[in-house]
Amino acid sequence: MPPVSPELISPRSARVAAARRLAKRNFRGKDRLFLAEGPQAVREAAGHRVGGDPTLVELFATVEAAERYADIIGAARDAGARVHLASEDVIGDISTTVTPQGLVGVCRFLDTPFEEILAARPKLVAVLAHVRDPGNAGTVLRCADAAGAEAVVLTDASVDLYNPKAVRASVGSHFHLPVAVGVPVERAVQGLKDAGVRILAADGAGDRDLDEELDKNTMGGPTAWVFGNEAWGLPEETRALADAVVRVPIHGKAESLNLATAAAVCLYASARAQRASGGCRSVTQS
Repeated sequence: MPPVSPELISPRSARVAAARRLAKRNFRGKDRLFLAEGPQAVREAAGHRVGGDPTLVELFATVEAAERYADIIGAARDAGARVHLASEDVIGDISTTVTPQGLVGVCRFLDTPFEEILAARPKLVAVLAHVRDPGNAGTVLRCADAAGAEAVVLTDASVDLYNPKAVRASVGSHFHLPVAVGVPVERAVQGLKDAGVRILAADGAGDRDLDEELDKNTMGGPTAWVFGNEAWGLPEETRALADAVVRVPIHGKAESLNLATAAAVCLYASARAQRASGGCRSVTQS
């Protein structure tokens, strides 16, 4: 197994410079590598593989973190990653957070071709169309993971899946479910429809009410939710592609829900309906 380097890696090391530049999207795309920070993300990365190859290729850790998270260091070594001991200054130089947690991993890209997602005949999918805020994108990915969705699709108008803020916000969910990136929204919708998936656009001005849809038992089948921009929602041409435009009812005085909260409500509503008697998962998940 590749050993932990016996000495602190130099701040001027080529390895440190190569990791540092992954904070920028153009270098991430060129190298097809991204950063995963903190014990939860690194632990998930160490146990993940892409096409048979380990996802985690390199790990930088402070001496304190290496001692505290010895199990993660061991998992990284077992995965074949090179582990470097680093000073707090080096970790701070590589990290994109204000208060680094002492572990920064370098990981291979892990997005899945859209065709593979369609071939798996997913029952619940989140489509992020025009989502520009990386924190929201990562949080929706986490919500989709928690709700049991089988895939997430980021359209070509959405934020970079590997933006450090998106990776942090997903809290390891990047490594849990297939994600397709750069898919034109029209192709995403049509492909899912052809795969037998009903398309629901989430919009505060929708003509369908989520509570009413649940009461009418219309949500037990395969479903893809399309979520839009944080500030201005979904454009009319995107709403027109959906089978229905659904609003989350506001029972109190709040003006609206933010994107991630609305996504959680919608995804969990579908998950519950699908697991109910007669839903599309009732045979395998009773």
